[in-house]
Amino acid sequence: MNNAASKVTVVGSGISGAVCACTLARNGISVTLFDSARGPGGRMSQRRETSEDGNEMLFDHGAPFFTVTNNDVLALVREWESGGLVAEWKVNLGSFDRVSKKFVNIQQDGMNKKYVGVPGMNSICKALCHQPGVESKFGVGVGRFEWLEDKNLWSVSGLDGQSLGQFNGVVASDKNVVSPRFRDVTGRPPPLDLTFAPDLAVKLEEIPVNPCFALMLAFSKPLSPIPVKGFSFQDSEVLSWAHCDSSKPGRSAHSERWVLHSTADYARTVIAQTGLQKPSEATLKKVAEEMFQEFQGTGLSIPLPIFRKAHRWYRRSNITCRGSAFPAASIAKEERCLWDVKKRLAICGDFCVSPNVEGAILSGLAAASKLTEILSCL
Repeated sequence: MNNAASKVTVVGSGISGAVCACTLARNGISVTLFDSARGPGGRMSQRRETSEDGNEMLFDHGAPFFTVTNNDVLALVREWESGGLVAEWKVNLGSFDRVSKKFVNIQQDGMNKKYVGVPGMNSICKALCHQPGVESKFGVGVGRFEWLEDKNLWSVSGLDGQSLGQFNGVVASDKNVVSPRFRDVTGRPPPLDLTFAPDLAVKLEEIPVNPCFALMLAFSKPLSPIPVKGFSFQDSEVLSWAHCDSSKPGRSAHSERWVLHSTADYARTVIAQTGLQKPSEATLKKVAEEMFQEFQGTGLSIPLPIFRKAHRWYRRSNITCRGSAFPAASIAKEERCLWDVKKRLAICGDFCVSPNVEGAILSGLAAASKLTEILSCL
């Protein structure tokens, strides 16, 4: 079998899965991508909201930007930049010391290039998921993967049991597809049973994660007391990060929009009180109020916003809110992805290499390389 006749399914349309799918397609492999969400992006998603006066607002409520150190990733980013999908975010970042109420450790623009998707972080994933050779199916949850020994193929079915097709290889870029924790949240076994690959199953058993709440804010006027466009918080039990989303290239300047991220400890406390289910409106309103009060408590003369809404990043499945927790460990730094050669199964994501956008890209490239190599030999 040559590459042109090979079919691979990629589950998950975050940057790791999107990069993998596009790379496979460029190597002549037919790719079908499934994602239960309405669109691509994962933690690079862009949130669309409407203010009380009817104006549309967009927020990068997950990854605010990314940096690049690897040459392979840099080559991709330059390609995306030339295509208008990526631009450099030329701003100063720093930290805010809540004790002294001063900004410290301000990094001047140019020290480390910061890249963002244009006009949103999810623009990269959108483009990759619609490359020639990639058929993307959103709003489609995978219920089960089954290895057909007699056919040497994977059979994939949806949540309703209907067949989604047969494939020569599988890429799982959403770790919840194979995670034992899937049962804790959904009451059902994970779609992909890894009993045939106990070594991989062990690595995926306990990946520590950092839950997070994001608070999206819009103001009618610029927050002039803040001298930087992104900063971390020192000595805050509630807030870890804030950035001015509307300062990025290609964004609307109709209002000044900020995104705040909570600390993992604060998010864990809320989850311990409310449970794993999708948070109620009352919970999200309470979180929004507490996070905003902490923001105001900086003494930076923060006015009341014209828009305020919280979102929970915790765990992704078909019955919980969209959004996966941020990984707190890496399980395949050397290999960059988990791989079973006999069944042609790759598992990729930022949890394999490093918990950031660059790590996710590297893992997606590694998964594509493994499958391209083995499929060329069929």
